[in-house]
Amino acid sequence: MILDLRLEPGAFLNEQSLADDLELGRMPVREALARLGNERFVTILARRGTVVTPLALDDVLDIFEAREAIECGLAHIAAKRATEDDLDRLRGLISQADQARAALDSEQYLLDDHAVHTFLVHMVKNPLLQDAADLLLLHSLRFWRLYWKKRVATQDSMISHSELLKALETKDPELAEKAMRAHLQSSRQLVQFLF
Repeated sequence: MILDLRLEPGAFLNEQSLADDLELGRMPVREALARLGNERFVTILARRGTVVTPLALDDVLDIFEAREAIECGLAHIAAKRATEDDLDRLRGLISQADQARAALDSEQYLLDDHAVHTFLVHMVKNPLLQDAADLLLLHSLRFWRLYWKKRVATQDSMISHSELLKALETKDPELAEKAMRAHLQSSRQLVQFLF
């Protein structure tokens, strides 16, 4: 509900209402909110309640900084470890993203883009990196949903993965890292138009 913006950034949450809506008891909802607090999706305010963590410019820039630090390293490692099966699967995912991009279908592109980045993370087969990157990519997904809610889709605003794929196919770690950095920096430039 937070990721698809049914619970928007800044919205106050009521445990009992959530429990009723989800047909759960209050205890599982309270435990879920505590976990979401640890993951920074909600903010628990002493004696005031729980709020869906807002997304300010600094928060979004933090997401991009963290993604660059982690995903550039992942691209570097993936270039060394990618199997032909991995690359075939990645080609298919990127092709799907390209189709959504050509159709100006921002929601489908967002889902396909998330699948590309998530698959790249899992290609590395490092559980510690996967945990860190998976959480970060969920924060990124929430941000991009907010972005597309306020913007008209254009091909220029849906960044291609083609250079990243080419770099991974060459199995050149430095080139893959550079391509990922360029991909993320192109995405980051779009942020100035939201805030």
